[in-house]
Amino acid sequence: MRLSGLQKEVLALYRQCIRECRKKPEANRKHFQAFARSEFDKNIKIDKRDFAAVEFLLRKGRRQLDMYSSPGVKDIK
Repeated sequence: MRLSGLQKEVLALYRQCIRECRKKPEANRKHFQAFARSEFDKNIKIDKRDFAAVEFLLRKGRRQLDMYSSPGVKDIK
């Protein structure tokens, strides 16, 4: 099955989130991974042809990733 450009972007964002989780303190990694997973699960029902919604969520996700990947952020709940 071929993936569309937006689908590839979503998967790339998820992979980036998981990579950033590995940079966090060992004790809190599971919190970051659970948060990332829950954010993606919340929006799994969005129609893949609803480009405006998918693009909005990609922008939102990238902003959150930038914020949470900051070295000052040690935990998330």
